[in-house]
Amino acid sequence: MKMLGVLGGMGPLASAEFMRQLTLLTPAERDQDHIPTVLWSDPRVPDRTEARVHGGEDPLPALLRGIRGLEAAGCGAIVIPCNTAHGWFDGMRAATALPILHIVDAAADELRRKGVTEGPIGLMGTTGTLAMRLYQDRLGIECLTPEPDVQEGLVMPAVGLVKANRVEEAYAPLALVARGLRARGASAVVLGCTEIPLGIAAGPALEFPVIDTIAALARAAIGWAKG
Repeated sequence: MKMLGVLGGMGPLASAEFMRQLTLLTPAERDQDHIPTVLWSDPRVPDRTEARVHGGEDPLPALLRGIRGLEAAGCGAIVIPCNTAHGWFDGMRAATALPILHIVDAAADELRRKGVTEGPIGLMGTTGTLAMRLYQDRLGIECLTPEPDVQEGLVMPAVGLVKANRVEEAYAPLALVARGLRARGASAVVLGCTEIPLGIAAGPALEFPVIDTIAALARAAIGWAKG
């Protein structure tokens, strides 16, 4: 079976959750039925939102270092369980002959799988992801995003809580934001930061469809490996 490369560490817990989802979602009866995978988890990659929004250090060199490591390990394709890192997708794709499975495309497949074909949908993510319009321009569906004060006052601090391993504390603000998007007319809410599904999973399930981009990317990886 083909070897999958995971360019991770952004953050480490999200990468670990991707590996868990990849294992749980793979149809398997024994060890040998699972997907051979190399996880490159490098938390030293500079902050992606800081780079895009505030002119911080460019993460691309660190991302390319990881890609070279996965190439050397013999991987046949790469996934990146970090939404904001996809702001450098073109630069990464230009630097390797390996296919990179795009997380927004995986989320689009998951929306269709759940029967969501029309907008508006809600979109939660880092400030960097929203500013780069990674979903708004690629999905082709109307996206409702949190108001700026909600984004900076609730979403980003909650993402920080997950990164600090205070996952349970992140549930209440994230659920509040998701319900607010639903109240504004969203048919579903895309959790477009791989820390957000971890926070949402730490409390009671929400009463409407949500798109877990970690699980969506895992399904895309399984489709590649088994296809």
